[in-house]
Amino acid sequence: MNANTSRQSQAEWEEGAQLFARTARDLPTGRHQFHKERMMAQIHEMQTQMQTEERAAAKPTAPAKTRRLRLPRPAIALPAMAVAVAAAVVVGVVNSGADGVRDGGVATGPGLTTTVGAATTKGVPQLLGQISLAAAEASRPALKPGQYVYIESRTADSFVKTVDDESTLASHKLHTRQVWESADGTKGWLIDPAVNDSPEGETLSLPDEQGNTPQASLNGPSYDYLSKLTTDPDELLAKIYKETKGMGNSPDQQAFTTIGDLLGESYPPAALYSALFKTAAKIPGVVVVNDAVDAVGRHGVAVARLDETSGEREEWIFDEKTHVFLGERSVQVKGTSGEGGLIKPGTVVFTSAIVNRAVVDGIKQTPSQSG
Repeated sequence: MNANTSRQSQAEWEEGAQLFARTARDLPTGRHQFHKERMMAQIHEMQTQMQTEERAAAKPTAPAKTRRLRLPRPAIALPAMAVAVAAAVVVGVVNSGADGVRDGGVATGPGLTTTVGAATTKGVPQLLGQISLAAAEASRPALKPGQYVYIESRTADSFVKTVDDESTLASHKLHTRQVWESADGTKGWLIDPAVNDSPEGETLSLPDEQGNTPQASLNGPSYDYLSKLTTDPDELLAKIYKETKGMGNSPDQQAFTTIGDLLGESYPPAALYSALFKTAAKIPGVVVVNDAVDAVGRHGVAVARLDETSGEREEWIFDEKTHVFLGERSVQVKGTSGEGGLIKPGTVVFTSAIVNRAVVDGIKQTPSQSG
């Protein structure tokens, strides 16, 4: 392989980075981070292999080898330009060195698997109605000026790892993720060893690295933004379809995913939180899975939908008795994906469990410190 193929000018790098940042903002908040981490893991593995092949090609006795770069297939279809830009910025990404991009300090292990639970359309409206009622009755304090939403979760994911032409199904093992965000979304902090191996974490405050301050939206919501949304299920669903047009693998799947992201790493006000479940009941293809397990092993009932394009089923998991949201996961249930088709039915592509969601008085403050 010609070593020059892995180099690019500073101008090309800056242009690619800016384009990737603009495209990434079109993804829902939680999904963007998830797919970014999966993509970065794959890019690091590919770059490591490229460097090994370049060293081998430099030896007179070693035949030159070439290998076509292939990026991971995300659960949500990324715009084609985003994939092209990601390929273009491989070198810039891996310059972080060591194993930071691959796992950021998170241990890796074998791929995550589960028993694929049976799905049924029976009882979907009734279950979502019960969940909506429970959400309406639950205590959900409003944010006051100067306060932050704090969300602590436990997450893990599976991905295809390639070393020396050999691909295997691997995982980033279960780890803690902590996020803080101000009511207007302009101040925030993230501690996640899969993203940044510093125990102090990194800022999420705006403006971003390119000096931009994106406006809040369904795919990047703030508490203030969510507070202004309609709570009428029909109007809310129409807004979701309109604002996510062209995203994802289908309009219905993207609508389901958008609501799922609002349930996960955001803090919808009480009235909207209850309305989200009534809205989800109106999306075609929604099913119930009577037994699903979140990232920390809690069993519950899941509201789910199969993405016919990717073969992945997105599951929102709730406590069967209290109907409290526990977490979410994506499970491959149909067909195969990944390098060599290694992501087979039963693979847990992504899993997350919410262990704490609260309002706190300061950034990097936890509920136990609030007194």
